[in-house]
Amino acid sequence: MAAAIKLAIADGILTTMWVFSASTIGLLTYLISTTIGLEGSWTLVITTAIVATLVFVFTFVGQLLGGASFNPTGTATFYAAGLSHDSLFSMALRFPAQAAGAVGGAWAISEVMPSQYKHMLGGPSIKVDLHTAAAAEGVLTFLISLNVLIILLKVPGGTLVKTWLLAMATVTLVVLGSGYTGPSMNPANAFGWAYMKGMHNTWDQLYVYWICPFIGAILAAMVFRALFPEPKKQKKAPKNRKAD
Repeated sequence: MAAAIKLAIADGILTTMWVFSASTIGLLTYLISTTIGLEGSWTLVITTAIVATLVFVFTFVGQLLGGASFNPTGTATFYAAGLSHDSLFSMALRFPAQAAGAVGGAWAISEVMPSQYKHMLGGPSIKVDLHTAAAAEGVLTFLISLNVLIILLKVPGGTLVKTWLLAMATVTLVVLGSGYTGPSMNPANAFGWAYMKGMHNTWDQLYVYWICPFIGAILAAMVFRALFPEPKKQKKAPKNRKAD
């Protein structure tokens, strides 16, 4: 129990840091692109580089914190795929801690962001009808979860290669989902910004940013296990007993 509480606290800290940092991606992309004179699709390269840097740093920090995570669906994905030491009890502690951490991160960045750039904050939002938004968030979370499993566990290459691939997958799905739900693909992040707007306890928030992403994450784990089943352990043949 003590270990689960310790990990939940680490999750809260890491999620605070993540939401704070990830909320600056748009601003950093804008500042860098205008400084060096890049426009159009080239700005996506800058965004991808920023995301890759954040993923690399936060993966390292998460390991230092004992395996902490800033995304509830990521935690659920690895649990459903049988790749973590979590239990239902530990996740019942971790998810609220991640949500609380997201609130802290959203509040902190809102306080320190210069006023001329505050319009870049706000987090994900529903831009289509409710059921379309829910389906989009579920599908996008399924895709990013499946990509994470395949890239981390099945794609050859070192940490830098895998980090860049994860960043490319993330940016691609964010662009594809920008006209639907933001997107979030992270219930804690969505909760943090919804809390800031007083919308965290609505059915829309629960349905679109919690229920459907968790369904997508669990389905991704199931598909991964179907595509890459664990090799069956061969039973050792019994040794012939020597005659007395």
